Amino acid sequence: MSLAAIDKPTGSPQRGDAASKRVAIVDAALACVAARGLKATTVDDVARAAGMSRATLYRTLPGGRDDVIRAMAETELARFFSALAVAMGGAEDLEAALVAGITTTARWVQDSAAIQTMLEIEPDELLKNLSFGEMDQALAVAAGFSAPFYGRWLEHEQSLRAAEWATRIVLSYLLDEDEMIDLTDEDDVHGLVGRFVLPGIEALASSTRTL
Repeated sequence: MSLAAIDKPTGSPQRGDAASKRVAIVDAALACVAARGLKATTVDDVARAAGMSRATLYRTLPGGRDDVIRAMAETELARFFSALAVAMGGAEDLEAALVAGITTTARWVQDSAAIQTMLEIEPDELLKNLSFGEMDQALAVAAGFSAPFYGRWLEHEQSLRAAEWATRIVLSYLLDEDEMIDLTDEDDVHGLVGRFVLPGIEALASSTRTL
């Protein structure tokens, strides 16, 4: 999952050069996937789009195509979680935090040319892990990240449940082509959260207090 160790101190020119090459490879891979999909994207395509030789790409990511895909996923998730933290961190109440989390995620999906291409021409590649055995892992990662933002207003278990509900809403948006609610629209999401999410959280909180 990580780059090969480089025996240089942090901040050295060699390390910085490797990091910049990795970013260039990731951005080139995203552009290639957006243009032709994941299955059709090759190492040669990515190297050419990144303006480097195949050998240079392999020196940066020795695992070749598998490492490119892994680096692309890791980098995009890091970028996404950074944006999500900014959006949710600025929320002034629980409803606003839920809305920020859902709308930020939906907009990220909508604005990603690579994701949109995969949804259009090879949705199986994007969604297969979310449809079967890896659903629980996806929920756990998303809930584990977002739950602390709800912790300002909820107990820990309630925060995890709220985070899971919000994540399931976004996943249903990805998996259901006939989804009628626009999760990128704050008014629509406020309505959804007010009708279905907050009542469940309040009921959960009430039952917890009576135990």
